[in-house]
Amino acid sequence: MCNLKQSLEQLDPQIYDLIQDEKKRQQMSLELIASENYTSRSVMEAMGSILTNKYSEGLPGKRYYGGNQCIDKIENLCIQRCLEAFNLDPNEWGCNVQPYSGSTANFAVLTALLKPNDRLMGLDLPSGGHLTHGYQTSNTKISSTSIYFQSMPYQVDMVTNLMDYDTLEKNAKLFRPNLIICGGSAYPRDWDYSRFRQIANQHGAYLMMDMAHIAGLVSVGVLNNPFEHCDIVTTTTHKTIRGPRSGVIFFKKHLENKINFSVFPSCQGGPHNHQIAAVAVAMKQLKTPEFKEYIIQVVSNAKTLCKRLTELGHTIVTGGTDNHSLLWNLKPHGLTGSKMEKITDVCNISINKNTIASDVSAMSPSGVRLGTSSLTTRGFDNDDIIKVADILDDCFHLAMKIQSNSSSKKLVDFERKIDEYTDEILLIKNKVSHMTTGL
Repeated sequence: MCNLKQSLEQLDPQIYDLIQDEKKRQQMSLELIASENYTSRSVMEAMGSILTNKYSEGLPGKRYYGGNQCIDKIENLCIQRCLEAFNLDPNEWGCNVQPYSGSTANFAVLTALLKPNDRLMGLDLPSGGHLTHGYQTSNTKISSTSIYFQSMPYQVDMVTNLMDYDTLEKNAKLFRPNLIICGGSAYPRDWDYSRFRQIANQHGAYLMMDMAHIAGLVSVGVLNNPFEHCDIVTTTTHKTIRGPRSGVIFFKKHLENKINFSVFPSCQGGPHNHQIAAVAVAMKQLKTPEFKEYIIQVVSNAKTLCKRLTELGHTIVTGGTDNHSLLWNLKPHGLTGSKMEKITDVCNISINKNTIASDVSAMSPSGVRLGTSSLTTRGFDNDDIIKVADILDDCFHLAMKIQSNSSSKKLVDFERKIDEYTDEILLIKNKVSHMTTGL
């Protein structure tokens, strides 16, 4: 029988060693993926607590299992802190903290408010939207939101890459959506919620905001407030909130029963109590002066990164950013985001390839998405970010050099050539090491 008192290192040294390898990778890398962040020790302590042992289907005070006295208090405290973090009146707003992730939170909302084959509109993935907002291609319904509901995307303007509200309004008059989703995963500008509300009202549609990426920025007031105009606001809790990987649904009070029933029993089983406790810890941290200072620096760093890359001759989608992220368009140089991602990976820099509005394939995108939340957590300021931009420029020129010497423009041929440039890669890795050592 397994000894439950054994440490992970004693019980499973293989997994333990792999975790240590990942810890070292995170410590020694420049983390620029916009959807990632470093959480706090206190959040990780809650995630690794004995709360993972308890089953608690249902809501506080209405469980299907006994022994939930402490769990009820934790979940109620988490709900209270979520509302306080966004300055919401509990008489007008409620929230459900049980979703396992942002994706499940979004699908629970659609299950609550729509019937199968009802119509929804969300930002198209190449325009910076998210898979769960109804994404589909001409051949395939990619997301469950497009499988079970009728989806018509809206897009950004193909010249400015800014939200095209006029075309959205025009298309909505034809499509007559039951629900409109605002928010995205790669849109670097703020949102005009009043315009969304105006369009939704023309069709009696619900308005939902997925603020997963920008929730931390919304909480301290550096971006527009979706709660002033939306019926539903969903979020993850691990990006700019710096919490665990989880999800939260905020809802107008008249939607409470529909949302709660949709989360459980419609879409999920028992909640993950260790996650809920960790969300409570993170939401408490959102109310500190230190967190506001952090978010202000996140945005400043993102703007600095845009400015420096532009000075180095690169193209930034929309010409800048209002939030923590930016899109770097590599198409003018004939380079793909996939190749740029491969080069940065071997140089200990984490980024992700990303579509831009004119792309036809998400598998061969023309851009990369960058974010400053993680590096800001590690203490990087504007001067540091300028150095990061210079290192990214080094990676870009190396990628162009490798591509020019490859037998074709295929990614597989590009990858075969990388090993021939170990000296150049080592130079960049040394620059990265210099920036991460001692952090």
